[in-house]
Amino acid sequence: MDARYEYRPEYAHLRPSFEAIRSIFHADSNTIHKARNELKVIEIGGVKTVVKSFKIPHLFNRIVYTRLRRSKAYKSYHNALRLQELGVSTPSPIALIEFFESGLLSESYFISEHFDYDFTIRTPLLEPMEEREAIFTAFAAYTYDLHRKGVWHLDYSPGNILVKRTENSYLFSIVDINRMAFRSITPMQGCENFNKLWASDSDLAIMGREYARLSGLGENIVIAEMKRHNDANKRVKNFKKRLKTLVKGGFSTPA
Repeated sequence: MDARYEYRPEYAHLRPSFEAIRSIFHADSNTIHKARNELKVIEIGGVKTVVKSFKIPHLFNRIVYTRLRRSKAYKSYHNALRLQELGVSTPSPIALIEFFESGLLSESYFISEHFDYDFTIRTPLLEPMEEREAIFTAFAAYTYDLHRKGVWHLDYSPGNILVKRTENSYLFSIVDINRMAFRSITPMQGCENFNKLWASDSDLAIMGREYARLSGLGENIVIAEMKRHNDANKRVKNFKKRLKTLVKGGFSTPA
């Protein structure tokens, strides 16, 4: 099996661990997330890291990721480097590792430093918090700064936005960054980026007021645009859920 490695120079001494990452990963039991991909917190050479193992693609995508497109691990690593250059917080990238079988991509890993956060943005969206208005105001300012720097996170959803309390405010850090675009973003376009939060109208209003203040757009225009995109996303997601239920019901075996 062939392998390809990329890592920051200051972590060159960890090369033996990168080469053994498959056995290290499978031997560790500290899983923090497992769905299509799996994340584990693993100490490597005295460094507390998060190792993300990407699901092995099916045959067609193995060909695509080998011949036509960069792998998700590659995009995660290089997007993280780009974000750091732009002064955007994301867990600091350490390495990407790709393994190939019969010339095609097989297992792949992205390793980053562990980011010590207090909660994700999902918490104030779902739970009563006295500081929710302050959080959402700071979050809107953070999002505006992302857009001003040309950063468009294509999966800007609650679980991918980490929040850490600081002395006077909040530090936001984004994860699951393999799907990103770097381009010019107008404030009106930026309103769409709040659509995956599943925020209530009142929470969107808090975010919208701050985004409007910073961007110079009218409050009512920004809040209405955020709500329009939010409602559209909810309709699509709910339709897919209903369709999936109908399909499952149609193929169920009668009692």
